[in-house]
Amino acid sequence: MQLAGFSLRNNLFVAPMAGVSDRPYRQVCKALGAGLAISEMVTSNTLLYATAKTRHRTDHTGESGPIAVQIAGADPAMMAEAARHNVDRGAHIIDINMGCPAKKVCNVMAGSALLQDEALVGRILDSVVAAVPDTPVTLKIRTGWSRAHRNAPRIARIAESAGIRLLTIHGRTREDAYMGEAEYDTIAAAKTQVAIPVIANGDIASPEKAHAVLARTGADGVMIGRGAQGRPWLFREIEHFLATGRRLPPPSVAEVHRICRTHLAAIHAFYGEEAGVRIARKHMGWYAAGFAGAAHFRKILNAQSGPEGQFSVVDHFFAHQAAQDASHRVAASFPEELAA
Repeated sequence: MQLAGFSLRNNLFVAPMAGVSDRPYRQVCKALGAGLAISEMVTSNTLLYATAKTRHRTDHTGESGPIAVQIAGADPAMMAEAARHNVDRGAHIIDINMGCPAKKVCNVMAGSALLQDEALVGRILDSVVAAVPDTPVTLKIRTGWSRAHRNAPRIARIAESAGIRLLTIHGRTREDAYMGEAEYDTIAAAKTQVAIPVIANGDIASPEKAHAVLARTGADGVMIGRGAQGRPWLFREIEHFLATGRRLPPPSVAEVHRICRTHLAAIHAFYGEEAGVRIARKHMGWYAAGFAGAAHFRKILNAQSGPEGQFSVVDHFFAHQAAQDASHRVAASFPEELAA
């Protein structure tokens, strides 16, 4: 996929998720097939730039490009300054958050709350685009503020007029939060209104669903959030399915183990021992989901106070899974061997 002068591997994007899509997670997803990974939301409040959270969210050392940073806020001037600040620190693409449904974000009239004020949306977009004229600016929104006010098609036209280069739409309103099922008709309607690329987001957790959403919306690509948590290989599975119409075999236990170890090591290297142990728990728990004994694994992992303990628990868990997998294969073949 071509995006504003960048040649991407494909049209599959990693969603910006606060507390999830940090640099280690983005790197794993890119290695396993994602075409573009957008950073966690970065505040436009310059008073918070020195905090550990913001420093980590703006640290792209060693990350393969293009680097896409999402900024959030409600003041056009502050958003413009945030865009310049991040471009100066290595961002190749600036993404604007107008989709977050969190109360603490919407209560300060940021995130998806902005969809209530189309004039303000236009002023923010104009200000950010003007602030970084040599950097492509993209936008992420929801279908509207409420089910009674799905205004994504109008926002799409405002965005294109302001010079936004790509628009991502999550198929829920602010009112929906993450409840119920995503709807895609509003995304399809918005796509007909603009010439810029439109990316569909929401409830995409399988190759078949990605194909169906692309067909239904006419979108130029898909963005995947919760569906890839603990399953970053989903990107390569979708890439293969869209190209061939066939599913890849699932990763082996040994490969999942290797991915877990790589991700765990990256988390500890990025955050340090104390924060790394805490942050790794949710990611390792997601990897274990679907395996027998996952709940017990999480309990034992969460009791570990250092990296060595976490690696030991991960290694033991997946060694057990591999042994179980091997025994099942032997059991399945034994009747044939007996008959012979």
